[in-house]
Formats: sequence, C-alpha cells, structure tokens
Amino acid sequence: MPDPAIDGLDATVLLIPTPVPEADGTLEWDSTTVIMVHVRAGDVTGLGYTYADRACVPIIHGSLADVVLGRPLLDVPGCWLAMQHRIRNDGRPGLVSCAMSAVDIALWDAAAKTVGVPVSRLLGRVHNRVPVYASGGFTTYDDARLTEELEQWVHERAVPRFKLKIAEAWGGNVARDLTRVALARRVAGPDAELYVDANGGYTVGQAVRVGQRLAEHGVTWFEEPVSSDDLDGLRRVRGAVAADVTAGEYGYHLQYFTRMIDARALDCVQVDVTRCGGYTEWLRIAALAAAHGLEISAHSAPNVSAHAAVATQNFRHIEWFSDHHRIESMLFEEVLDPRGGSVRPSRSEPGHGLALNRRIHDQYWVG
Repeated sequence: MPDPAIDGLDATVLLIPTPVPEADGTLEWDSTTVIMVHVRAGDVTGLGYTYADRACVPIIHGSLADVVLGRPLLDVPGCWLAMQHRIRNDGRPGLVSCAMSAVDIALWDAAAKTVGVPVSRLLGRVHNRVPVYASGGFTTYDDARLTEELEQWVHERAVPRFKLKIAEAWGGNVARDLTRVALARRVAGPDAELYVDANGGYTVGQAVRVGQRLAEHGVTWFEEPVSSDDLDGLRRVRGAVAADVTAGEYGYHLQYFTRMIDARALDCVQVDVTRCGGYTEWLRIAALAAAHGLEISAHSAPNVSAHAAVATQNFRHIEWFSDHHRIESMLFEEVLDPRGGSVRPSRSEPGHGLALNRRIHDQYWVG
C-alpha cells in the first residue's frame, strides 16, 4: 500500500458576500470567509476547509506546516497529535482549532484517495444515509422572505425539518420571535419538525418563558437558548422546557465537551467538524457522547460533515445551513443533494468527493 510523505500544505482565503444582509439573535454579517486548505503527498492532493477568519492562514503556513510536512500521509492521527503539541503555547480554542480542523480534513481526504476509498469508509462507515434539517430563517428576513425560504426547503425540496433564528436583538423582541415561529409553523405545516436557534441571546428567565411558548407551536429543538458558556443556565432551561436543549457548535476540543456533558446541560451534542479539530477529534467527541447516552448532530459545513455523520453510530442529523449550502454548491463541482431530507455520501468515490471549481475559487480569492 502506498504511503507517501506529505510534501505540500497551502491555504487560501475566500470572501463570499451574502445575497442580502443576514443576522441571528446576537450577530450580523454580509459575507462569509472560507479558509481553503490543500495537502499534497506525491501525486495526491487532499482538500479541507473551515469557515473562519483569514488569521488561520499564517497558523497553517507556520506552526502546522512545521510539524506536518515530511510525515507519512496515512498517519493522520499522528499528524493531528503533532499539531496539537505544536500549538500548546498558541491556545487551542478558536482560530487555532479551526486551522487544525481544515488541515485534518484535508489529510483524511488525501489519505482516503491514496488507498482508493471514501473518507467515510476510512473512518468506518455505520450508516448508509443520514437525516438533515434545513437551517436559515435569519432575523433580517421579513415574513415574505421567510415564507419563501420555508416553501423552498419544506415543500419543494421535501426536507421535513426546518430551523429558524430567534432572540432577535439579544432577546429584545420576543413578540416578533414568537410571531415568526407561529408563521413558520403555518407555512411548514403540522407534520414538519420545527427547530429554533437563539444563538445565546436570551437570559435564563427569558429562555424558560419563551421555551414554554414554543411548545404551543410544536418546537422540538431549542438551540443555545442561553450562552453555550453558561452550562448551569443551559441545564436550568433544559429542566423547564419540553424541547430538546442543544449546544456545542463552539466546542474546540474534547475537554469542552467533557465539561458540557458532565453538567447535564444538553439533550443532543452539536459538533462542528471544521472547528472542533477535524475528523480526528470528532471521533473522540462522538465516543464521549456515546458513553453518556447522547447523540451527535453536525453543525453546518454539510458536505464534509456527511462523511463523519455516516461513520458515527450515535448520530442524529446534519444542519443543512442555507449559507453553506449556497457556498459549497458554488465552490465544488459536485455536492450532496439534501432533497427528501437525507443524504448518502458515495460508497465508492475516493476521498470526500469534493472537486474545487477553480473559476469560482479565483473569483472570490482575497489572499
């Protein structure tokens, strides 16, 4: 079996505008930054990416390249451990972890291509296909745009789960939050699963009161009702509402998830493979959650998340985030199709199956 040495590691920055200004409960934005990573080993090139600040690039070209270049490609966990040791003084949470994630994803892609199997088979596939839920409903959307988005996802694409943003203006407009949830239920219909994401915008008391009202509309997923750093607050909300309380997208290492799970703060653990440390760390987090009887839900980056998803026994669903769906559909030649509410990564195409559209890459390249 060939096992070439890693002889190249490059990163570029893409800046992709949103169609209209977007916002959730605690943040506004009009563009998305993508850090694209390529790992080379002989004739093989692996691709990875993360949605993070351009400050990731010097970390990748400096600290991470220093310890990855020259290593055997198939020793991906060894590369990951070397990166973990190298960044000790840089601080793991945040941008460093995002940079590590992009490199780790690219390494697994290249390793899978080298042995001629999909990433999901190299990780150890346990599911044929996995459920997805559509995600959008930004607080900047008026009723007409929210209705249009719901119609597209739930009725045209037949995705039977939809999540919208609430806690507008840091919880400053609860009346509109509840009005939008009621509208979403009417448009989606009685059979669709309805989810909400407060992005940490409420206080504990607000979250409890809102959560009890959400039950009137059959909401079953209440994401980050309070800050994900407020583990006691999450636990208190969880004990007072009917919907599953979830968080974890800002988890950058295993220890974060250990503390969150030990606090009994969640009904389902969200993990972002482009933030947590890549596929290598995902596997450890999934095992930790399984040991506590909890399922994993993938946060965004759907086309790389899918390979981790089908390789995770205790898996619930992938967030098919509208921004990332749009961006990945532009950037890559072929992407997974969420129509019908589930996806199935190829069982035969080597790597994660994403080929970069160079014309689109160059159009949005900024460094």
